[in-house]
Amino acid sequence: MIKNRIKEYRARYDMKQEDLAKLVGVRRETIGNLEKGKYNPSLALAWNIAKVFHVTIEEVFTVEP
Repeated sequence: MIKNRIKEYRARYDMKQEDLAKLVGVRRETIGNLEKGKYNPSLALAWNIAKVFHVTIEEVFTVEP
């Protein structure tokens, strides 16, 4: 299972789901589903999200058994 800290990073940047979605080229619903763990991102999407927050992918996403 992939866990993420997207919501935490959005809060740090005072960013709405819609704002992040526009920056990475997906719909707001996709960001919401990622945050809820209903959707696992592609590598490209994970990379783009991490770039927005100026961190590594591993700082946003972790894999748990």
